Amino acid sequence: MTNRHKTPAIWFPTVQTGTGTDVFTQRLVDGLNQRGIRAEITWLPLRAEYLPWSVSIPQPPEWATIVHVNTWLHHRFLPQNLPIVATIHHSIHDPKLKLYKGLLRSLYHQYWIAPNERRVMKQAAKVTAVSQFVANLAKKTLCNIPINVIYNGVNTNLFHKNSKTQNMKEPCRLLYVGAWRTLKGVDLLPIIMQKLGNNFELYYTGGKAAEKDKISMPPNMYDLGKLNQQKVIHEMQQADVFLFLSRSEGFGLAVVEAMACGLPVIALEGTAVDEIIDHKINGYLAKDDEDAVSIIKRIYNQYTLLNQLSNAANVKARNDFSEITMLNSYISLYENM
Repeated sequence: MTNRHKTPAIWFPTVQTGTGTDVFTQRLVDGLNQRGIRAEITWLPLRAEYLPWSVSIPQPPEWATIVHVNTWLHHRFLPQNLPIVATIHHSIHDPKLKLYKGLLRSLYHQYWIAPNERRVMKQAAKVTAVSQFVANLAKKTLCNIPINVIYNGVNTNLFHKNSKTQNMKEPCRLLYVGAWRTLKGVDLLPIIMQKLGNNFELYYTGGKAAEKDKISMPPNMYDLGKLNQQKVIHEMQQADVFLFLSRSEGFGLAVVEAMACGLPVIALEGTAVDEIIDHKINGYLAKDDEDAVSIIKRIYNQYTLLNQLSNAANVKARNDFSEITMLNSYISLYENM
């Protein structure tokens, strides 16, 4: 255990996956260093996840007092002489996802990832989860141990509301930012846009992954391709509503980013997003695509309501899901190990 009177120093051995977990790790490390807490990432190649024996074991820096890992990191890379914080980022063991993962991916998660996660969780001094949904799911499917919930945070100085006002003569501008995958509910987007008609437009991040689906898309859908952070912020500030129909979600960082930009979010109920959105106050939790269509039409026809939702979404993101709040929670966790 670390000395509570000594400033912690955190080492992050991390597999570089090109996903949101990379973003989380980099933001956390940057924030810790800005707060005067030494933190550093050792990036491991992607094959370390599925061929861990092909990658050399990195040695912890001499200055490190704590190691912080993703529960997917193979236990081979865990040091024996430092206390471990392990974070669960995902909801991949959600039974609802079996229909959308395919056989090989399901087997990989069940027989490779899950046993490793259980071992990492048992070895860790502290386990955290990015939502209560993830924590509850992990206790049911992985290991029933105490889990601290620390929500991911966004930089509300970067993601912020602009002074855009809606022109009711223009089409309502909807936005989807995320991976183009069925489990993210992208198959529902063409159905919804067909039902909404010409007074509504959807801008989405599709790129190559969406090409095969464009034949079934109505003309009011526009592919933005892959966006960097600056362009994501720009698109969020130009939109009226954020549409996020993921069928299972561990947290929903894009949801919080959109809310910080003043976008009311319409999401499917039953995921971690339920913990972010206050239904009918700063967004809506829809039962299905039909419900989503009804909600979108209703709020677009009531400018006052749309404006209220926008303001409430921005306040919720700033108050409950800022990077400062996340940093304070992790620093408190480190200092009390």
